[in-house]
Amino acid sequence: MTTTSIAACLGGEFLAQALHRDFWHFPGAVDVAGLMTWGELDKLLATHRLEPPRMRLHRDGAPLQVTSYTEPVTTRRHTVWRRLQPAELHARLADGASLVLDSVDEIHRPIARLAEDIERVLRSRVQANLYASWTATEGFGVHWDDHDTVVVQLDGSKRWRLYGTTRPFPLHRDIETPAEPPAEPVADLVLNAGDVLYVPRGIWHAVAADQGTRSLHVTCGLQTHTPADLVAWVAEQLLGNEEWRRDLPRLAAPAEQAEALHGLRKLFVEQLDDPRLIARYTAAQDGRDPGRMAPSLPYVDSVPADGDLRVRLTTARAVLDVGDDAVTLAAAGNAYEFAPAAEKVLRPLVDGKTVALATLAAVADLDVESVARLVQELVAGQAAVVGSLP
Repeated sequence: MTTTSIAACLGGEFLAQALHRDFWHFPGAVDVAGLMTWGELDKLLATHRLEPPRMRLHRDGAPLQVTSYTEPVTTRRHTVWRRLQPAELHARLADGASLVLDSVDEIHRPIARLAEDIERVLRSRVQANLYASWTATEGFGVHWDDHDTVVVQLDGSKRWRLYGTTRPFPLHRDIETPAEPPAEPVADLVLNAGDVLYVPRGIWHAVAADQGTRSLHVTCGLQTHTPADLVAWVAEQLLGNEEWRRDLPRLAAPAEQAEALHGLRKLFVEQLDDPRLIARYTAAQDGRDPGRMAPSLPYVDSVPADGDLRVRLTTARAVLDVGDDAVTLAAAGNAYEFAPAAEKVLRPLVDGKTVALATLAAVADLDVESVARLVQELVAGQAAVVGSLP
């Protein structure tokens, strides 16, 4: 897919200097051929009922009325959906609107692979949204996002003006809103096809296709992980302790309340004293991530011992733990334990490969039937999909 992969961009120097700290521009970093073409976008819009707000138009910082580019259709079962009107869509886009398609990674496999590459490196869930613009009119105005983003310019050019932060690390649900942005940007960048831009949450920015050419880009938003998330996870882990489940002594005397707090503090501090706590939290979130689940039709009963069938995991964040006596896989919210020989079957899948059952059998020196049974366990747990996969 890429001559220099998106994963290569997000390692080493970037991790040490930019992640969660500052924006980072990677000029000409990836070969975007095969990610998304205008023809493929046309097909998605024509063959899916992508009703607003999944697909929407924005101009001058506000969404356009859906009635200006769709019409209602009432089915014979009396349900109503909105049909896209291509001529009206063209008119709105030519007049300065930007087209937004949310979660394009769920319906277009090449973008899903891009998102999974990012997830595998940064160990955070990604939602990829597609943006198309034709004029210098800004779709969203100067704004900030409550999550980090990795932007890949797919076609044409787009100008990004970055203004810095006025509230470090703002949240979706916060106790304060950021102050107004500075009048002048701290960076003024033009992204061309193949460029990558990383923007941490909270950085005010404005984006416009003002280079005299249309623009198509995908923004990969990263799930945010904060100390509040860690505390919530620790509290969940402590539910196995009776003291943590006990009713709070809200109506008790102050001395009894103080004694209860002392016990709770002791339990919580014991968790915080573990230097591997953040690593444990990260691994737990990786194993829980549902990924992009998919059915394996027509194989509703079991995976047949067909060497030509191909398999891939539905999550890019599966955790493989290899012990002396067993191999454990945590994926899509389930944990699996296999014999040590399964490592050679699971390793290429965890690395993001789509592999034929016969290939996995040969690599692991197992028969196809044994591999099919293993894969069936993963399919039953929604951690893998099989079929004639690309």
